Amino acid sequence: MTPVIIDRVREAFEARFGRESILIRAPGRVNLIGEHTDYNEGYVLPAAIDRAIYLAMKPGKESQCHWVSLDLNQTFDLTAGIFSRSELGWPDYLQGVLVEFSAMGIYVPPVDAVFGGDIPIGSGMSSSAALTTGFAFAINSLFNLGLDRVAIAKLGQRAENNFVGMNCGIMDQFASVLGREKTLLQLDCRDLSCIFVPFSRADVRVVLCDSQVKHSHAGGEYNTRRSQCETGVEILKRHHPEIVSLRDISPDMLDAARPDMDEVVYRRCSYVIAENQRVLAACNALADNDLATFGVNMNHSHYGMRDEYEITCPELDALQSVAESAAGVLGSRMTGGGFGGCTVNLVEEVALADFQNIMGEAFRQKLGKEPIIHICQLKGGTEELG
Repeated sequence: MTPVIIDRVREAFEARFGRESILIRAPGRVNLIGEHTDYNEGYVLPAAIDRAIYLAMKPGKESQCHWVSLDLNQTFDLTAGIFSRSELGWPDYLQGVLVEFSAMGIYVPPVDAVFGGDIPIGSGMSSSAALTTGFAFAINSLFNLGLDRVAIAKLGQRAENNFVGMNCGIMDQFASVLGREKTLLQLDCRDLSCIFVPFSRADVRVVLCDSQVKHSHAGGEYNTRRSQCETGVEILKRHHPEIVSLRDISPDMLDAARPDMDEVVYRRCSYVIAENQRVLAACNALADNDLATFGVNMNHSHYGMRDEYEITCPELDALQSVAESAAGVLGSRMTGGGFGGCTVNLVEEVALADFQNIMGEAFRQKLGKEPIIHICQLKGGTEELG
C-alpha cells in the first residue's frame, strides 16, 4: 500500500509544481501505556508505526506558499509571513510550524507542499503530530537549518500548543520523530530522557481496532483535562510547596489533600498518579519478558481512563471489553487522546485470526459497523526518502 501512496503524492506534486525537492515520511504512533501523563511530566511508552504521512516539498517561486492535502482534496495558499486561522483546520498545523520557526528567528522562504498518507484522521494514531513534525523536518532538511530531532519534536509540540490551540504534551511528536524499528520508547517527559526498548517478539502482534468515532481535541475536553490537573497541582502545592507536577505526588499525598479538592479534580489526579505507576510497572515487566503482567497493566490503564479520567466512549469500552476476554489477548486499552479513535491490543500470533473474527463480530453486533483492524509494525521515525 505504501508505494502507491508515495506515487500518488509524487504524481500530484509533479502535476502542480514540477518535481519535488524532498520527500518525507512522517509516521503515526501507537502508545502502549501512559496516556495523558506526558503533559504531567510523567512516563509514556509509545512507538512509531508503519502508518505515515508523506510530504513532497520544494521552495516556492513566488511570495506565497501553496499547500495541497491530497486525501481531503483541498488546497490552501498563504502569503509568506502572514498567518491566520483557517476554517479547513489542517493548514493551521503547517502555519503553526512556520510561526515557531519565526519565533526562533529563523526565516523560512515560501514552500510548496503536497501531502497524503494512511494514518486515519481522528484515530488516535496522531496524524497531527506526524504532519507538524514531518513539515518541520522537511523544512529543516530543505534549508539546512541544523535542528536535531529533539528540537524538531519540541517545535512540533509548540506549533500545536500555540497556533492550533491544542495543549498537548511531547509524546506524540517525540515518538514520530525519534522512533526506531521494532522498538518502544520509554520516555521520561520531565527531562526527555529515553530508553529504547526492543520489541521484536514475532509471537506477539500489536493490533489496533478503530472505533471509527472521530475525535477533535483542540480547545475541548483534552485541554480541560490538562487544566484540571494543573488545578490539582496548585492545591497540592499548599501542602507540598516543593512539588512541580503530579509526577511528584504519591497516592498518600493526594489522599491527604482530598478534602481541599473538587471530586472531579481528585479523580483526574488519581488517574495520572496511578498511570505513572502502571507505566513503570509495565516497563519492568517488559524487561523481564513478562508480557502477561504488562497486559494486566494495559487493562487497568483502560479502566482508569474510563472511570477516573473519563476520556473513553461507549464504542471504545465495548471493543476493549470484548478484546480483554478473548483468548490470546495479553492486554487491551484505548490509545491516544481519547473520546474516540482506537484500542491497542497485544495479541499472540497463534490467536490472531480468531481475534480478528471475534472483533469483527463485536464491531457488527455492538457498534453496528464493519470492522477496521490494523495489524501494525513498529517502524523507524521521520525520514527523508530517496
